[in-house]
Amino acid sequence: MEKLLNICSQFNIPQNIISINPFGSGHINDTYKVITEEKNYLLQRINHEVFKNVEGLTDNIIKVTKFLKAKLELENSKKQLLISNETNSRKYYFKDEEGNYWRIFDFIENSKSYDLVENSDLAFEGGKAYGWFVKMLSDFPATELVDTIPNFHHADFRIDNFKKAVSDNSAGRAENVKDLILELDKRAEEMKGIQLLGDQGKIPIRVTHNDTKINNVLFNDKNEGICVIDLDTVMPGFVHFDFGDAIRTFTNTANEDEADLSKISMNIQLFEGFTKGFLFEAGSVLSQEEIKHLAFSAKYIVYEQSIRFFTDYLDGDKYYKTKYPEHNLVRTKAQFKLLQSMEEQFEEMKEIVRNLSSEFSV
Repeated sequence: MEKLLNICSQFNIPQNIISINPFGSGHINDTYKVITEEKNYLLQRINHEVFKNVEGLTDNIIKVTKFLKAKLELENSKKQLLISNETNSRKYYFKDEEGNYWRIFDFIENSKSYDLVENSDLAFEGGKAYGWFVKMLSDFPATELVDTIPNFHHADFRIDNFKKAVSDNSAGRAENVKDLILELDKRAEEMKGIQLLGDQGKIPIRVTHNDTKINNVLFNDKNEGICVIDLDTVMPGFVHFDFGDAIRTFTNTANEDEADLSKISMNIQLFEGFTKGFLFEAGSVLSQEEIKHLAFSAKYIVYEQSIRFFTDYLDGDKYYKTKYPEHNLVRTKAQFKLLQSMEEQFEEMKEIVRNLSSEFSV
């Protein structure tokens, strides 16, 4: 407690602090709720092993939130933002003696979050929240932002890493998973489609969130999305990264590391709910070329996550935390099963996007 109080004293917080307690279920940063006599705050230790450019990450967040704040003030909107607090030296982060980076946000009161998408209505509201984020930042110059994680969704980078892991076989695990290697390898060229469109200038670079899980949206008591949080991965990208990752996490009928593959599929009703909400907000700012490939982006992001888990498994579990020796392989198979479910429903997915885009796009 004394250490955390000292960290808080480095920031411009005038109120007397009553308590500081761990908060939330995030896996990357350490988060605490700071309760004071007048208002509450969120204190976070930024994981600089994952986010190596803390200054660039912080600049991204400040630029984006200031841009959104100006728009919200003009519209008199009820939406809320993560407001960063300055240190006593007028920075937005503090580096302690151990080399850890800390920041403080205003706490967003009277809000709640979900870890699972319970129904199509919640999927719709989540889709609206992320679609609103895309729409509001559609005229922000994305090139002003830095890549907080370089090559995060770059298809060639991920596929090359996968193929290198197979070739190197450093953990001696490739021999027993040859069928899975072949299945993933035969899809590799198809999965470069989004990146190829971007390289050819057929789809624009936008500001993207890149971690569009349901629990990164805060809801009010009416289950309306009021704030998109966890902006550490906000950087330049394609809209398909956000749409695809949301579908990956919103529509899966099982956990990411479910070993019983019979439990895993994509819920098409949740896909339709999210897509409807997303296009309701963002349809007017997306190009027809972007909309055309939304359904495919879900397949790509699931494929990408499959080979990321598999690459780590083949390399000996160096990146992801694992609970048992085959954990990354179980994750790989679970993602691949989700991909197969999407492949089976792909024509219906495309039809849903076509129908909804005609309703909501310009």
